[in-house]
Amino acid sequence: MKYDFDRYIERRNTKSVKWDGMKDIFGTSDALAMWVADMDFLSPPKVVEALTERAKHGIYGYTLKDEEFYASFMKWLERRHNWKVKKEWIVATPGVVSALSVAVLTFTEPNDEIVLQPPVYYPFFRLVEGLKRKIVYNPLKFENGRYTMDFDDLEKKMNSKTKMLILCSPQNPTGRVWTKEELEKLAKICQEHNVLIASDEIHADIVYKNHRHVPMASLNDFSDMTITFMAPSKTFNIAGLNTAMTVISNEEMLQKFSTMISNMGLGIGNVFGVTASINAYEYGEEWLEELLDYLKENLEFLKSFVRERIPQVKVVEPEGTYLVWLDFRELNMDDQELRKLMLEKAKIALDDGYIFGPGGSGFQRMNIATPRTLLKEALERMEKAVLSAQRA
Repeated sequence: MKYDFDRYIERRNTKSVKWDGMKDIFGTSDALAMWVADMDFLSPPKVVEALTERAKHGIYGYTLKDEEFYASFMKWLERRHNWKVKKEWIVATPGVVSALSVAVLTFTEPNDEIVLQPPVYYPFFRLVEGLKRKIVYNPLKFENGRYTMDFDDLEKKMNSKTKMLILCSPQNPTGRVWTKEELEKLAKICQEHNVLIASDEIHADIVYKNHRHVPMASLNDFSDMTITFMAPSKTFNIAGLNTAMTVISNEEMLQKFSTMISNMGLGIGNVFGVTASINAYEYGEEWLEELLDYLKENLEFLKSFVRERIPQVKVVEPEGTYLVWLDFRELNMDDQELRKLMLEKAKIALDDGYIFGPGGSGFQRMNIATPRTLLKEALERMEKAVLSAQRA
């Protein structure tokens, strides 16, 4: 490999949420951080070089998002996802969650119903409830170790109060990469009930071989009822630079959303985010291909280790993302017992499954975007903790 993903880089004392934030969130800093979705790898060299050069300039004033910024994103979408978008469809935002919040404020009213498909990215719950909208749960079905959408349940729950469905694609935490057929079936139901689809596609570029991410809005019949949220943050490990893009082809919706973004003062560019985004999309593709190979190797290592040494734990194999959904239900522990086992006995900080909503109890989410030595250490700790718990 040209890029060294095995290299360990100390992140403690760098104000890292993942590592330095453990004390506030988990009550300890004495654990391996395998939770929040950022990577323990250096960003692509061209990104680091461009940021270093820009920092040397010494003046960090208000920053334009110019033609180069939009063109790099548009070329990436066409090259990687076979999706042609126009510049005027793109609204730059600080992040996907903030943009999703703006969409909820813009296109729904208090007490409107918004559909979520748990287990799903947990900030969605806080976002919807915090903005005084009502959550309608359309839980995913888990059969034979694989998650699918429950379309019959969705049909039953749609009504005149249902205004939006928040889609997570690729799905976090289960790792599903939805097929074109699944997306079309979902969109048809939403279309029949005049329900807007807000599609969080932040993990679009982290997809394993034999699977392909299909942007919901690339399906022409449904583009005008879809708002797409994307960012280079997960792909190139630049989440701290607060730069994302929202794509809306419906002219009326675009105008309303853009106006709200402007009124809330969220359209100002981040000097380093703009620089990183351009250089990531222009020069980061080779790095991404090697990253995907390394992540796949990490995944195979994890599957083999768990199968041979911790068979009580089941791996829900992801088709995309660098997050792995682990099924601990055979241990017959409640969620607090499981949390205590992982955090206090194994000394691994994972994301508790129950925070992802209905269907998450008994699971834990593990971030495998880390050097294999750390992954191996985490799994060995997990093995020791599980065996000790079974002997107790």
